[in-house]
Amino acid sequence: MKKMPEGKSALIIGASRGLGLAIARELLERGWNVAATVRSGKTGLHTLAETFPKALEIEYLDITDADQIAGLKTRLQGRDFDLLFVNAGVANKNGMSETIGEITAEEFVRVMTINALWPMKVLEAFSGMARSGGVIGAMSSGQGSVADNERGGNDVYRASKAALNMLMRSFASRHPQQALLLLAPGWVKTDMGGSEAAFSIEDVIPDIVNTMVSRQGEKGLRYLDRFGKPIQW
Repeated sequence: MKKMPEGKSALIIGASRGLGLAIARELLERGWNVAATVRSGKTGLHTLAETFPKALEIEYLDITDADQIAGLKTRLQGRDFDLLFVNAGVANKNGMSETIGEITAEEFVRVMTINALWPMKVLEAFSGMARSGGVIGAMSSGQGSVADNERGGNDVYRASKAALNMLMRSFASRHPQQALLLLAPGWVKTDMGGSEAAFSIEDVIPDIVNTMVSRQGEKGLRYLDRFGKPIQW
């Protein structure tokens, strides 16, 4: 087990690219120590480690593999973190226009399990590593809001993020003293968001990290946009 330097520390699950990688970079640039996961191979996180060799620790984890979750938990045993955040999500393969009537059962299960079930299994497994006053969070979406869904579309992705939100509410009922966060980053130019998205990663990442760390020392669950403003459930 690698011993990280003293100071603020974060465990970021899913940081090989996109928003997860950008969150790791932003925290490192702010002086945090970061343990972050990738599924396999060399990634942008490995390049980042060349700049922050002492402050960045890379672990391998496929969040859909229960044995790998257990293995990482064993490797990190005895550690604690000021921020535990799960960045995971996929869209259905046939895109936003595919309705619930058109999607196959197999694809529905894939999207729902990756976006809702496995992130919560990871949070359940690692929640004991959050320091007192630390933040436990997951990447949600404004499209997970039931109240705000007035136009429809993107049926399955919306449903998966709404399911994540509901599961997090149940988790919160069992951890009333913990600072908990569901973060909606907005429509961002990533592999999932696409090139037509409204914002670049550089536009949003300082606000995202500000909102994440601002929850330290608070209690209860909040569903927030990147500016820290509440989203309707």
